[in-house]
Amino acid sequence: MEETIRQSIKTALATLGITVETVVLEHPGDMVHGDYATNIALVAAKTAGKNPRALAEEIVAELGKNTPAGVASIDIAGPGFINFHLAPEFFIQELKTVLENGDTYGRGRALTGQKVMVEYTQPNPFKPFHIGHLMSNAIGESLARVVEFQGASVIRANYQGDIGLHVAKAMYGIMQKGGTYPTGSVAEIANYIGTCYSDASTLYEDDPQAKEAIDALNKRLYAHDVELWPLYEEGKKITLEAFEELYKMLGTKFDVYYFESAMAEAGTKLVREFLDKGVFELSDGAIVFHAEKYDPRLHTRVFLTSAGLAPYEAKEIGLTVQKFADYDPDISLVDTATEQKDYMAVVTEAIRQMFPAQKYAERMIHVTHGMMRFASGKMSSRKGNVITGESLIRDTVALIGEKMQEREWSDEEKKRVAEIVGVASIKYSILRSKIGSDIIYDPEKSISTEGDSGPYLQYSLTRAHSVLEKAKSAGLRASLAVPNEIKSLEKMIVRFPEVALRAWTEREPHHIVTYLTELAALFGAFYATEKIADADDTASPYRVAVVEAFATTMKNGLYLLGISIPSKM
Repeated sequence: MEETIRQSIKTALATLGITVETVVLEHPGDMVHGDYATNIALVAAKTAGKNPRALAEEIVAELGKNTPAGVASIDIAGPGFINFHLAPEFFIQELKTVLENGDTYGRGRALTGQKVMVEYTQPNPFKPFHIGHLMSNAIGESLARVVEFQGASVIRANYQGDIGLHVAKAMYGIMQKGGTYPTGSVAEIANYIGTCYSDASTLYEDDPQAKEAIDALNKRLYAHDVELWPLYEEGKKITLEAFEELYKMLGTKFDVYYFESAMAEAGTKLVREFLDKGVFELSDGAIVFHAEKYDPRLHTRVFLTSAGLAPYEAKEIGLTVQKFADYDPDISLVDTATEQKDYMAVVTEAIRQMFPAQKYAERMIHVTHGMMRFASGKMSSRKGNVITGESLIRDTVALIGEKMQEREWSDEEKKRVAEIVGVASIKYSILRSKIGSDIIYDPEKSISTEGDSGPYLQYSLTRAHSVLEKAKSAGLRASLAVPNEIKSLEKMIVRFPEVALRAWTEREPHHIVTYLTELAALFGAFYATEKIADADDTASPYRVAVVEAFATTMKNGLYLLGISIPSKM
């Protein structure tokens, strides 16, 4: 409908001798003012040499000669805004589509036939799973689902730093404590490794002898020292298994894993090869790329150190080429922290200069996430440790579990619901803001079921399911044959496909969060004022149909956010 109205406006303008590139349509803040509105008369008035209101009247007159199907009326507001009111029949037909399509409702075709790789999370073995990794996972998983929803084939990729100074620090800490791993669960041993890394990091900054020993250890690891390798392999295996436990809880399953250790050699070869081809230059023994030569907004970075070691830049070159060699994606989308934005821009420009014919750079999209701050200002978990992504998940789940103690459910049910609701509260808090902005996390508010939270959306859906069960018990079946007046809830439901598409075109899942929160509020008002499962009310079958359409839409929207639905709350 949005595109139909937009084309009708362009046609009307063309008839008036006015050509425009873009017609902006939006939903008025108050649905009383219509279902769509455009400011095109104000935008085109100067070019046309006319008063905006007068031009709006001419446009509406032209539109009236061939009113778009599904539009009931068109009016003008203020200085020249044009409002479109859709016909009840349009909403009934759209609700029918929701009921017929079910889980596929809202799916688009913007990326049909395309292959998209989404790289996200990127935790490093031997280090804790940090808040940044949690944010990247939530954003990346949501974007992967948004991409799939538009018809693309998706490859979920995870790039992890299994070599480098952080590994040397962890290994040094482990060796200082006897060179063995303790017994216990995977999570417990991974936490021990994280503690060893943290202790050694402090020593690296404060103790010159420890720093020298760690640097030497780092060189031995890069050289695949056989004496170190068994301890290294075991630590890598344990931390990767710990990550997998978190991925399962977060609802993510990766298709391919890339590691820095494999990319270092490949990246080094490529940098040396393209040094000879003139893309890179020598500078004091190091190999650098002068990105500012191609874009004044960029800067020079080292792609190979004077010691011959491959920094992140060279590894990123190796990774990018490997991705395209393995999958040849139409789009390679990467999510990282905001502070890597400038670094990634330089790498992308280097790729552009290295592989102009393959157009790798043109197929690369980089999105960034900000930082998570805490409303309390405290940066420690409930156990007094520094907050990591893992501790935040487990603390949030535990907080919800405490509030569920009085429920007469089995312990297994309580645990499962607490995990689902806990993950939802965190994901919602991350995804509700525009990507790249910092977020404030408030544990108590995040788990509330009273609005602006993940649990609130889950609760609205479980309530809808409960209503549908009551309707079924009463022998009521959904029907769109005898509708009441079309209300705001129905109007909001049918906007879902365009919201899902916008989440992709702008790479912004927060549009889905905002939409679902508004949708849940409208359902709450509907639930409070309408008799839904009343067998004696002739309008009940229609209301049941609306609730069913709401439940389908909410379920599909939550799926795009990577949020699961508990069977009960």
